[in-house]
Amino acid sequence: MEYVYAALLLHYAKKPITEENVRKVLEAAGIEVDDVRVKALVAALKEVNIDEAIKSAAVPMAAPAAPAATAPAPTEERKEEEKKEEEEKKEGATEEAIAEGFASLFG
Repeated sequence: MEYVYAALLLHYAKKPITEENVRKVLEAAGIEVDDVRVKALVAALKEVNIDEAIKSAAVPMAAPAAPAATAPAPTEERKEEEKKEEEEKKEGATEEAIAEGFASLFG
């Protein structure tokens, strides 16, 4: 990540993003420089319009968060209520099955 920050700093300062400049920025920040990563970064950024990349990356972040239209997360109390309702349904179904069973024996 620090390599990308170095490139952004150079871009902001209107300096060319070269291996030498990225290396200087990283060294000035006290970061041990990996030459392979520097070369890969500079090569990857040659075809990138950084201003456009920043604009396109900033758009989703700048959009306000939509209010939650969904129901709020169930609280513990609501979870317990739902569990009780579910158990009552099961018990009711069981009682109905027993009643039907008795009815079939005597009908």
